[in-house]
Amino acid sequence: METTRTGLGSTLQLHRFSQAVEKGVTLARALEIALESPFLRTTETVPLEDAAGRMLARDMASKVDDPRFDNSAMDGWAVRKADCKDKGTVLRIVGSSQAGSSTTPSIGKGEACSIMTGAPLPEGADAIVIIEDSSTEGERVTINGPARPHYIRKKGENLERGAIALIAGSVLTPAATSLAATMGHSVLEVVSRPKIAVIGVGDELTPPGEPLADGEIFESNTYGIAALIKKMGGDPERFAIIPDTIELLRETLDEAAESCDAIITSGGVSMGKWDIVRTLMEDEGDIGFWRVMMRPGGPPLFGKWNGTPIFGLPGNPVSSHVVFTVLVSEWISKCMGADYETGPRLAHRVRVIMEEPLKGAKGKLCLRRIFIRQEGDSLVGSSSTHQGSGNIHSMVAHNALSLLPPGTDSEEGETIDALWLI
Repeated sequence: METTRTGLGSTLQLHRFSQAVEKGVTLARALEIALESPFLRTTETVPLEDAAGRMLARDMASKVDDPRFDNSAMDGWAVRKADCKDKGTVLRIVGSSQAGSSTTPSIGKGEACSIMTGAPLPEGADAIVIIEDSSTEGERVTINGPARPHYIRKKGENLERGAIALIAGSVLTPAATSLAATMGHSVLEVVSRPKIAVIGVGDELTPPGEPLADGEIFESNTYGIAALIKKMGGDPERFAIIPDTIELLRETLDEAAESCDAIITSGGVSMGKWDIVRTLMEDEGDIGFWRVMMRPGGPPLFGKWNGTPIFGLPGNPVSSHVVFTVLVSEWISKCMGADYETGPRLAHRVRVIMEEPLKGAKGKLCLRRIFIRQEGDSLVGSSSTHQGSGNIHSMVAHNALSLLPPGTDSEEGETIDALWLI
């Protein structure tokens, strides 16, 4: 919806808002609407040493076989299995094979070659005897244990050259980074980190560490939201706190839209007189939805400001964290092209047996804070603090969110769906 700026309360603008915006949508519908306005996905090339934690932009194929050649999994002796049927067999030592060797001896009947872990397998050998199962005297080795073919790592048994081993949309874990090196890659194409503005709104907010006047509180949401953005692979830019002033909010949104890929505000989206984010977006922005049928976190909005996607999150800290976890993170993930299984995420969906009843919410998805622990073969959930949306301590004291469908309660001993936060 393209609009021109007019004064707040414009009849024309409010009429257009009421026709275009969807109000009180489900979580699934909210994500659908938001995905109609993704940020632009770009890529960049980074050296391998800087790639950990980044998200791959394209599939990666191995440049080599892994292993590149048949080699030993153990220190010991490369032998012919047919020569080692009887305990006490004595074989003639014909040389040694070390890791990094460019040449190795071959062995024939009645011969053995000393071999180190990772060293190339001599031609003629088909089994390994571990060093503990042998004794040597001069140029002879006595075999006192089994010759094991499975102690030979076969060429290409892990990866064949050209095989796709790392897929686009995957986060490069430490193991994946090591695999990229094994495959022969020194640089990787990754998805660029989206730059996301984070703006806290409210007269009552004061930065932590500064003196508090009567009626003021320390601002916390932008710090938590910025940390969540980083966890999703984004690059947050925290702006200065905006008091309840339309003009300053407009200027800040203009600046953020110009310099960032997306905008997230905190506070000012509910029904009150001083909810200026909602008011300004109604009058001058382009709103896709307002309010989501969930608890906590019901009043968020999504739209565009000067063409830049914007989420308006609630000011209550639990609400902002929960909305980000179940909605904004999914939007970021899909905009970045993340793989569903291996891309960045904030939670895993699990089934949990509740130790106590949980009350749901009429007509709304209920995301109560719970604590999950393992008991035997089951995951068990409980709740230990009050559930107020202003109680950010409850997000620390618990490690999960219930997923109670609208209008349903959970009884003691009932199994429910939950999001186990990571």
